[in-house]
Amino acid sequence: MTLEAKPEPQTTPQQQTAPQTAPVAPVDPAADKAALRAFKPRRMVAASVAALVLIGIGFVAAVEIISTLVNRPVGWLPKAPALSWASATPWSSPQVLAAASVLVLVGLGLLALAMKAGRPHLVPVRTGDPDLIIGLQPKGFAAALARAAEDVPGVHSAKAGVGGGRVAVTAYASGWNDARLTEAVRHAVLARLGTLGPINHYRVSVTMKERR
Repeated sequence: MTLEAKPEPQTTPQQQTAPQTAPVAPVDPAADKAALRAFKPRRMVAASVAALVLIGIGFVAAVEIISTLVNRPVGWLPKAPALSWASATPWSSPQVLAAASVLVLVGLGLLALAMKAGRPHLVPVRTGDPDLIIGLQPKGFAAALARAAEDVPGVHSAKAGVGGGRVAVTAYASGWNDARLTEAVRHAVLARLGTLGPINHYRVSVTMKERR
């Protein structure tokens, strides 16, 4: 009796590069919220400037009030000219309106700066535990995705950039105009993203270039 060898099925680049992904931590909204809050960038410069300005104004006002109450005014502020100008200037004066507009714009600018999401220093990853918070360095995160692209057969080197919820991968290979190779690189990067488990969602774009 003879045994006939069965031909091995041909594999596509996507099948060749599909990694065995590690189990992803379960989605826990409380844990995700805790990690995002922990790695939220602090507006230290703007907050420090605003705090110093308010402290300075408060200090000068307190010194002026206390010194006047004890009949020993320090005279840091020109109170008499200021009171004279204020009593003679109506609210509809262009100077008053201009000063009020400047203060409103400064306040709105500080409010917008505080509300605008900044660039986090670490990439939060999902752990499923609110008490366990893990973050990856952005450079290390991008390097791991670049190595995933380099693991695809036919890719000689790759680099990745992360920003704005997007992963931009540039892979160098011979015969880079093969659409299957482009899709294989994208599949490998998505698989690595699934393994790392970042909390934020990332779109993946792949650019293939001729081997350098």
